[in-house]
Amino acid sequence: MGKLSGKTAIITGATSGIGKATALLFAVEGANLILTGRRTELGKTVEKECRNRGASAVFVQADHTRAEDCESVVQVATQQFGNIHILFNNAGIVTKGGAESVTEQDWHNTLALNVTAVWRMSRLVLPHLRAAGGGAIVNNGSDWAVVGARDALPYAVSKGAVAQLTRSMALDHAHENIRVNAVCPGDTFVERWLEKGYFEHSDPVTMEAAMQESAAYIPMKRFARPEEIARVVLFLASDDSSFVTGHLLLTDGGNTAQ
Repeated sequence: MGKLSGKTAIITGATSGIGKATALLFAVEGANLILTGRRTELGKTVEKECRNRGASAVFVQADHTRAEDCESVVQVATQQFGNIHILFNNAGIVTKGGAESVTEQDWHNTLALNVTAVWRMSRLVLPHLRAAGGGAIVNNGSDWAVVGARDALPYAVSKGAVAQLTRSMALDHAHENIRVNAVCPGDTFVERWLEKGYFEHSDPVTMEAAMQESAAYIPMKRFARPEEIARVVLFLASDDSSFVTGHLLLTDGGNTAQ
């Protein structure tokens, strides 16, 4: 029996990185899975990998900035599995720029996905968590949810909002046995970094050297692996954290301790 046996989990942004790693871990732990993302081909691949690990998994193509897509995801979840027990609000974007350089569109897009979609998905699943006798919402925050950031104003603002959404929802729903927490990763290496055009230099050798140099500021001297973050999400989603709510769990190699 896995830690999530008999439970249904929705994981947004499950096509790569932390979302994919969490989906694969949840599959091993026995969860029924609804996986979402914009990229259908990648989503279907993750769906297959989860099934190969023994899980029931369904991929739903979704843009979580669209209310109708969010509603469709929850509808598919209930049609496929009945109750919903876990929501991992993972989908998000990183936007660079300061107050003067960020565009109106980038500001809007960042808040729409990183904040509004988190609220929207949470609102939609709350009745189902309540009907199931309780459940867990885990939000993907950031170490920049608790400290300032340079040249990433929209992203930092959005993650600060996620922190307050997490705390406030935790207080509103604790009496219903609905726990709301956030994992707050620092820099985490994801395979998308190697995609052509994602960075100016994206060949593996150049990227490895750049990452080693960039990670020098982290006390543990490296970036996190998605699988490490996924294990923290599992802790917050499972009964292992049954008396934890309203918590921002920093998973940043000691960066914010400096």
